[in-house]
Amino acid sequence: MQRLIAIVGPSASGKTSLGVNLAQPIGGEIIGADSRQVNRGMDIGTAKPTQEERAVARHHLIDVVDPDEPFSLGRWLDLAKDALDDIWSRGKQPLLVGGTGQYVWALLEGWRVPRVPPDGRVRAELESRGPAELVEELRRVDPEAEGFVDPRNVRRVVRALEVYHATGKPFSHWRTKEPAGFESLVIGLRLGRQELYRRINERVETIFATGLVDEVGGLLAEGYSQELPSMSGIGYREVCEYLAGELDLETTIERTKTGTHRLARHQNSWFKAGGGRIRWIEAGDGAVDEAMRLAEAFLETPIRSALHEATPYRT
Repeated sequence: MQRLIAIVGPSASGKTSLGVNLAQPIGGEIIGADSRQVNRGMDIGTAKPTQEERAVARHHLIDVVDPDEPFSLGRWLDLAKDALDDIWSRGKQPLLVGGTGQYVWALLEGWRVPRVPPDGRVRAELESRGPAELVEELRRVDPEAEGFVDPRNVRRVVRALEVYHATGKPFSHWRTKEPAGFESLVIGLRLGRQELYRRINERVETIFATGLVDEVGGLLAEGYSQELPSMSGIGYREVCEYLAGELDLETTIERTKTGTHRLARHQNSWFKAGGGRIRWIEAGDGAVDEAMRLAEAFLETPIRSALHEATPYRT
């Protein structure tokens, strides 16, 4: 049976670097599992792999759509499966790397995902009714959805109702699973909250110093509306408000840090749901060696010797 290695964890935990380091000695290729990195032209704010990292290991599912193109879990899943088949057909080892838990578990657990494209008309009608009414309808038509659709996330509630109205079946119906068809090793990067927040704050400072404001300004100048889902992501939303004169730069940076802290907590909750499937390792200097050890045992192939023959990529 084919095998897949996944590397998961919250923002700024070091997933990209670890993935590149692990891919190098095994001839691996990386499949991105990040819902924001699929958008072209949104490089700095989403912390996409650098050109150097992409030169070391080929990356898939990055720069897939323009910022104003609808993109769903179902489409990502189809593309991820295509990428897996392509990588395996060439005798390479795929690595799934990212922090979007919904993407990761959908692929690893064989979720049945409805192929219902976003419908602007239906969404506008639903959104016009207000969050409280939407949550009440979802509880009425799909009581089981409350276990995995956060009622505070209006976009997720709208999507659940959109699927229900399009298919006539509750959103929870589509949570059933099929055999994934491959074996998987899931490596999780873990670090304490204080250190995680320090890393996040450092990353946010870096993305602002390296041109996030110019990136967002360029997207707006190209005609991409700040109302687009892609432009409402952390960092982009705050910079739009800054460029509109609604925030000063210091507040913009601080709100981006706080929003990313909140995102990291949400990501961790997704991965905790994986229970014992995840082999947690400490993020830091020893992470690469520990991941190599786990990968060797999983692939039943010595790879650390191959690493010594290559020039290791480490950050």
